[in-house]
Amino acid sequence: MISDDDPFHDCELDPEAILGTHTFEDVLFTDETETPVNVLTGETPAHSQATVEEAKEFAASIDTETPQIALPASVESQVETQSKPYTAAAFFHFKATGSLERHRAYHAAYESDAFAVDFEADYASGDLTITVERADES
Repeated sequence: MISDDDPFHDCELDPEAILGTHTFEDVLFTDETETPVNVLTGETPAHSQATVEEAKEFAASIDTETPQIALPASVESQVETQSKPYTAAAFFHFKATGSLERHRAYHAAYESDAFAVDFEADYASGDLTITVERADES
């Protein structure tokens, strides 16, 4: 029986599913992130030109208690909204972890004192590595 004070009470996954180290490949904004090209000029519009450093600074500037990472924005959203080729999201965002179930489980672990959660964002490779341990084991 799961109680309401269990951080995983609303999660489809239990803690065992996220314990340990997991790497999510090619999910971060990188210098290789796809950007739109104007078919008439062959050039990338100015709003879609950005560096990894700009993206990392943008993610770090978000005023929240949860660490943010820079994720690639879709080409469609860049064209439709004339936005940058990146967006910021919590490090456990479903676009990075691959599923809403994993997102909820990482979020629950991050918010709980029972777990130690750490992450590494490697913007050179685009890989995100998340490590979750029970707090009494870390």
